[in-house]
Amino acid sequence: MAAQKSAQPTPGKSAPDSTRRSERSRRAIYDAALALVVEVGYPKTTIEGIAARAGVGKQTIYRWWSSKADVLMEAFLDLAERSQREAASGPVTYTFPDTGDVAADIKAVLRATVDELRDPRFEAPSRALAAEGVVDEQLGRELVGKLMQPSLDLYMDRLRAAQAAGQVREDLDLRIALEFFISPLAQRWLQHTGPISHEYTDTLVDYALQGLAPR
Repeated sequence: MAAQKSAQPTPGKSAPDSTRRSERSRRAIYDAALALVVEVGYPKTTIEGIAARAGVGKQTIYRWWSSKADVLMEAFLDLAERSQREAASGPVTYTFPDTGDVAADIKAVLRATVDELRDPRFEAPSRALAAEGVVDEQLGRELVGKLMQPSLDLYMDRLRAAQAAGQVREDLDLRIALEFFISPLAQRWLQHTGPISHEYTDTLVDYALQGLAPR
């Protein structure tokens, strides 16, 4: 029986970098998933379609994710992080500003949100997922839990600090108070009921905080 030769890198050539190859595949899958959900909608987006668009086998996708929802959630999170990293020109830090001026801090975050919502790379896939989340309760819950909840928690922390500083009433339900800032913006953006701008979100904050001030 002939002895088997073990595979060895060719002298002078480096071995293939599987980590880099995996990262290229992962990036191609992200891009394919986001593109398809915009082009054909969430219901018609499939693992097979994502794999074909990305140029990978569907087993590659199933090795990393269990469903198309998981693929899209991760792709969307990656897109949001890249967008924030580019805007910050450096590493992303998930913190809420606390300058001592709660109005200025919330306005700054909402202005950044407006910029993200108007970014074409972000707007189209986020609209597709948000619209489907309205009719698909499970997807909607996943969207909130995986994409929105971390940001909502930061808002809540900032409002608690403002409450402790006496800047908003002690008896407030902060979860309801939070909706004063984000729900009108989300509705206007999703339903095209009016333009979204820095001026609009600044006004939301002014109106909301006038009603939240201690009496």
